[in-house]
Amino acid sequence: MRHRICHLCPPAYPARLREYRPVMATEDFIGKTALVTGASRGIGHGIALEFLTRGASVTITARKPDAVAEAASNLAAAAGVPTDRVLAVPGNAGRAEDREEAVTRTMERFGSLDVLVNNAGINPVFGPLVEADLDAVRKIFDVNVVAALGFVQLAWQAWQAEHGGAVVNIASIGGLRSTGVIAAYGASKAALIRLTEELAWQLGPKVRVNAVAPAVVKTKFAEALYLDREDEAADRYPMKRLGTPEDVARLVAFLASDAAPWITGETVRVDGGILATGSLA
Repeated sequence: MRHRICHLCPPAYPARLREYRPVMATEDFIGKTALVTGASRGIGHGIALEFLTRGASVTITARKPDAVAEAASNLAAAAGVPTDRVLAVPGNAGRAEDREEAVTRTMERFGSLDVLVNNAGINPVFGPLVEADLDAVRKIFDVNVVAALGFVQLAWQAWQAEHGGAVVNIASIGGLRSTGVIAAYGASKAALIRLTEELAWQLGPKVRVNAVAPAVVKTKFAEALYLDREDEAADRYPMKRLGTPEDVARLVAFLASDAAPWITGETVRVDGGILATGSLA
């Protein structure tokens, strides 16, 4: 028996589904502003470039004035955008006055602060915690955790409390699994992951807060973990390679975008499958 199609009948799926529109990856941040900390090189630089190529205006911060200025120029050239789309603000994420300057200048230049990416981080302590210099450990937590919260507070006060937005914190698989050699760093990233969950609860529904947990990414920051043994390190990953800043940047942009409207409080691994093997590289 042939079935006749009734064009007057209601659809068999909810009307809400018929409202779906795909998000264009090349346009999803047009008219928006992102602030990326620690972005003169490495993962932060890759994240800033991703937002620029997807339409955002971007503020980048880093400690060295010359380095952050050069990075801003390079980012504009790489993204093929006018130089006034990138604002370079030198400063130490661990200093309250530098955080305030970054947010203030962002608002003055671009008029909004839609996306905050807390990428700035340090790791001056290696080896057993019982032998660690406590002042150095405090510095790790101050930059990796307290500074992230400080930036969130400022972004909330300046823009996001009224207009909404997204926060993405750059954590680490070291915050999910003990590593031994970078224990203080890992503990700080575990704290950042918990901070992400608390903020997601407290700032919703206006602001979504998520974290990304990379494994070893090929940057100067992480080169001590793979230098002179990259093939050996990569072989432990199911994907048989180390990560790149682009791997992290694409995930960060997704979590900050309108394509992830019901994702908050999550820590998403971008680790080449290493934790699935039960070990760390």
